[in-house]
Amino acid sequence: MIKFAPEGYPFIFGFLFITFIASLLLLWSSRSGGSQISFYVLLGASLLSFVVTIFMCFFFRDPERKIPEGKGIFVSPADGKVILVKDVHEKEHLNSDVKEISIFMSPLDVHVNRAPCDGKVSVVKYSPGKFMAAYRDDASLQNENIVMVLDSEKDRALVRQVAGFVARRAVCRVKAGDMLKRGERYGLIKFSSRLDVYLPKDAQIKVRPGDKVKAGETVIAVNSKQ
Repeated sequence: MIKFAPEGYPFIFGFLFITFIASLLLLWSSRSGGSQISFYVLLGASLLSFVVTIFMCFFFRDPERKIPEGKGIFVSPADGKVILVKDVHEKEHLNSDVKEISIFMSPLDVHVNRAPCDGKVSVVKYSPGKFMAAYRDDASLQNENIVMVLDSEKDRALVRQVAGFVARRAVCRVKAGDMLKRGERYGLIKFSSRLDVYLPKDAQIKVRPGDKVKAGETVIAVNSKQ
């Protein structure tokens, strides 16, 4: 059975309702002898709303994933393509040298986000901002974003959901104090976007720019010290 993210239901049922109404009007027009112009307008509206409904179902799909087991494993928090891997100093929340991995999600990717590791949510912070193209390096800090920090027994990980030019809404379903398991769903970003994850500096990165990853399934790093 196909599963959808709950945030997608208003879009799916909204366009499904428009399709239904347009189809009824089309049927009424054909039976009442309406003009050809109105017939083709209604036909176009029906087909367009139906296509958009199918796209919404596709976009908000939420497939099950096989979560890898093992100590010190970090999985990808998002589907998409790795666009950046670098060493940085994260000063706002972690105040330490870390590994940053950035993942770009196209409109064709699954947009449900998952926890990269086990941990307790210590920070959830929303920051308003711009809506520049998500693949730009400066989009991470200048665009609207939501930061979540996970504290495990030995490490801390930070995940930042970044809104893009098309994506205008990030959703974080958790709050400070919640516990998450590796690969557990915790939010999503609507309509193409970017996700940055900051991992301990000792983590061995297993991906590189250009790699395709799947949320909750692709191992992006391993911390052998755990």
